[in-house]
Amino acid sequence: MEQLTPAKVTPADPPGGAAGEEEKRRALRKMKLVALSFLLGATLVFLLTSWAQASGWPGWVGYVRAAAEAGMVGALADWFAVTALFRHPLGLKIPHTAIIPNKKDALGNSLGDFVGSNFLSEEVVRDKLKRVEIARRLGAWLAEPDNAERVTSELATVVRAAVKVLRDEDVQAIMEQAVARRIIDKPWGPPLGKILQGVFADGAHHKLVDLMCDRGYEWVRDNHTTMLRVVSDRAPSWSPKFVDEMLADKVYGEVLSFAWAVKTDVNHPMRLALDKFLGEFAQDLQTNPDVMARAEQVKGQLVHHEEVQRLIGSAWSTAKEMLLTAAEDPSSELRRRVRLGLTSLGQRLIDDDQLRSKADGWVEGAAAYLVKNYSREITTIITDTVERWDAEETSRKIELQVGRDLQFIRINGTVVGALAGLVIYAVAELLF
Repeated sequence: MEQLTPAKVTPADPPGGAAGEEEKRRALRKMKLVALSFLLGATLVFLLTSWAQASGWPGWVGYVRAAAEAGMVGALADWFAVTALFRHPLGLKIPHTAIIPNKKDALGNSLGDFVGSNFLSEEVVRDKLKRVEIARRLGAWLAEPDNAERVTSELATVVRAAVKVLRDEDVQAIMEQAVARRIIDKPWGPPLGKILQGVFADGAHHKLVDLMCDRGYEWVRDNHTTMLRVVSDRAPSWSPKFVDEMLADKVYGEVLSFAWAVKTDVNHPMRLALDKFLGEFAQDLQTNPDVMARAEQVKGQLVHHEEVQRLIGSAWSTAKEMLLTAAEDPSSELRRRVRLGLTSLGQRLIDDDQLRSKADGWVEGAAAYLVKNYSREITTIITDTVERWDAEETSRKIELQVGRDLQFIRINGTVVGALAGLVIYAVAELLF
């Protein structure tokens, strides 16, 4: 099977886009002309001084000729050196020329190794983070209300994006499996009994009992006719009607008096009996197997009820709407608390040396872990990216970035070569 090779890509354009690249191209051409003018100037001087020396001009012409000759050599040598970095000089494939196109991948690997060894080592990262004091700077930044508001706004954006991306049916399925199912699978009797036992021990249920007693008394008071009909319906058929009515009135009066006594007397035997029953019921929910089993049956009936199932299914929709509303409203309680929490955290990072030291330790540890275990993967980004670049285009881009400065090497080569040639000629004349 034919092996597929990754397509070559061009390196990213420099900042400034096409206009910035064109400006650098013009500057490079200008500097190339300046460097070339130095070479042409040295060549012209060399030719004139050679003619003058042949024509019998004075001896000083030899000094100028030697300087010009050496300047030409230096200019040509440096031109060759600079050109050999990016292409073959004059198109001739001389060994060790066009270094950047030919050695692009090796340069990328070397750059990755250099970055990994000198910038992504654990010691370097820890030392840099320790001197930066990230926790103190972060605390000072978060302590500013505007910055806390900015972070809150960004967090709200993240929350909105995350909530909108999630599919409702997936979240509901997770809620049913991970949350609702875990609640259903656990026995309800013991924890419910423990809660009720605490409530009954504190007397927090008395207000509910008061309400039930009030409602019971009001029902008896307002349903005199119903009470009479119940008694009459259960009376013997041979009983005279006036006797039934008298008996019904008597029963109604007793029931009404009983309801009033329960309503008004907090120490009524009925109330005390109810307290005792509730206490025993809470204890049975924790220890009595029969009561616990019945509680599980009630739980099953309750959970599988249609309304409860509909409530579980709509829980995420309700929560989602609440989150989106709170995230979008800058004055919501959620965002207000987040802002206050961030500013409070920032102030603590400024004032609390122990917390600040602990936060710095966390950051250093996390960064050290990353560079220790993933530095190779990080530097691979450099090597892989350079490897995918087109060689010729890469060479052109690099020359565009640094070529203008490299032209000074040609200029300096011309000047330094001329001075060296002058010194060498002068020393030779003195010695010989």
